[in-house]
Amino acid sequence: MSVPIVRHTLPYPDGFEPTPARPITLIARDLDRRDAMLPHRHTWGQLTHALDGVLRVTAADSTWIVPPSRAVWIAPGVEHSVMVLQAIRLRPVRILAERAPFPDEACRVLEVSALLRELILALEQLPPLAPSPRATMLSELMLDEVARCETRPIRVPLPRDKRLQSLCGRLIDAPGAALTLADWAGQVGASERTLARLFEKELGMSFGQWRQQVRLAHAAPMIAGGMPLARVAEELGYASQSAFSQMFRKTFGTTPSAFFSER
Repeated sequence: MSVPIVRHTLPYPDGFEPTPARPITLIARDLDRRDAMLPHRHTWGQLTHALDGVLRVTAADSTWIVPPSRAVWIAPGVEHSVMVLQAIRLRPVRILAERAPFPDEACRVLEVSALLRELILALEQLPPLAPSPRATMLSELMLDEVARCETRPIRVPLPRDKRLQSLCGRLIDAPGAALTLADWAGQVGASERTLARLFEKELGMSFGQWRQQVRLAHAAPMIAGGMPLARVAEELGYASQSAFSQMFRKTFGTTPSAFFSER
C-alpha cells in the first residue's frame, strides 16, 4: 500500500518541541530550490533528512551535500544552516536532548537505512503533537535504528579566514571550476603562497585535496539520482569519466557504480 505524501510548509506550531512523553517530533516541509534556513540552533537534537531532493547543511565548521540516502545528525545547541540545492521533501526529526543517540558528537553523517526511512514515513502520518502508543513505539524504534545506521564521513571543512571563505564558498557553488590556486589568488586578494599556507593551517589539507572533497560531496547526489558517470565527471571538472572513477576508487576502494549499487 502506498504511503500518502504529507505536506506542511507553514511555520512550526507552538509546542512542537520534543518532550519526555514524546521524545521525537516531526512535521513535513516541502521546500523549493534556493530556499534557505539561516544559521540557528535548537535545544533539541535534529536528524536533518529529505525524502527526495538535495540540500546543503552547514554546521560545526563543515558543510555537507545531503542526498536522500543520507541524513545529518546535529546535536542540541549546535548552530547550523540549510540551503536547498534541489526541491526537497524535508523531514527534520527532532530528538529530545536527553535521548540524543550520539551525545559526544556535534554532527554525524548517516546512511539512511530502509527501516529508518520507513519509520520516518510512518511517523509523519501521525498528528505532530499528540502523544499516542503508536507514536511512542515508532519513536523508540527510530532511536534504536538511528544509533545503528552506518556513518558516512565525507565532509567539507570550512575556513575562518575571510579570504579563504570567499574562495571556498565560490568553489562549493561551482565545483567544476578549473581555476588554479594562483587564479583564485588574483580574485580573493591573497598570494598563492598565503592561500596554500591557510589551507594547511585552517583545513589540514592542500587546496587540491579540499577541492576533491567538494567534488566528491557533489558527486554523491548526482550518481544516486541516476546521472551518467560521464556527465558527472564533466560537471565536476574532470577530463574524463576514467579520471573521475580513478579518483573515486582511490578514495573509497571501489568504483562509483559498485559503491552506489551496494546501497
